[in-house]
Amino acid sequence: MDSQIKVPQRKLTVEEINDLIIDGIQDIKGKNIVKLDLRHIEDAPADFFIICEGESSTQVKAISDNIYRRLKEEARSGPVHVEGQRSSRWICMDYFPTVVHVFYKETRAFYELEDLWSDAIFTEYENL
Repeated sequence: MDSQIKVPQRKLTVEEINDLIIDGIQDIKGKNIVKLDLRHIEDAPADFFIICEGESSTQVKAISDNIYRRLKEEARSGPVHVEGQRSSRWICMDYFPTVVHVFYKETRAFYELEDLWSDAIFTEYENL
């Protein structure tokens, strides 16, 4: 008799999901990664923003695809919503309560998202 016992996978914490997102960005050599903690800001659209950039639209798409794949496989979690995949200049992925912004370098400079949320708590990550 061949029986397998399925052990339920535990749900990852927000911090573990954020770490997985950041690792997924670093896998594809995403640059200038920053995590904004918005939890103390009233009416913030999310608890966290994770922002990074790629040097080409191909890299922006690859970063987004890798985040999607890693979270689907390792956290059994998919985004609530994704925008911007067609042009790959700014891909926004909503993993409630974390929103990931993957920018093309020039698009990030234009929108200055970090300046809009300058009262957030910033954590910067090294480029690999």
